[in-house]
Amino acid sequence: MKHNDTRKQTGFTLLELLVVLGIIAMLAGLVGPQVMKHMGESKVKAAKVQIEDLSQTLDMYKLDVGSYPTSEQGLNALIESPDGAQRWNGPYLRKSKVPFDPWNQEYKYTSPGEHGKFDIVSLGADGKEGGDGEDKDLNSWE
Repeated sequence: MKHNDTRKQTGFTLLELLVVLGIIAMLAGLVGPQVMKHMGESKVKAAKVQIEDLSQTLDMYKLDVGSYPTSEQGLNALIESPDGAQRWNGPYLRKSKVPFDPWNQEYKYTSPGEHGKFDIVSLGADGKEGGDGEDKDLNSWE
């Protein structure tokens, strides 16, 4: 009596795997840039919100102290009482240090500012003055 082994082999062929990997690579090539574009846009929006929040916090500081912190005192005056500041009622920020912009750089603060009572600037993704898109500088006066 002869035993006939008719087991079927299951699995994927190399060609099928290559086709699937090719489709995944094409999708990643199409979707990846769109995702990165939205990530850049969200960092710009986050920086704008942080600058507006810092501006409002500086206004609260001025109500208590009577003037905005000087450029030398900087945004740290929102956390620690500067020398000679009477009626300081801080800290004015929830966290114990001034936040960095979404690109992990310090905000530039000038008081009195060129465009208002104070200027707050983020240099954007490139960390340099000027630029456009994600590299564009963001500020408190626009």
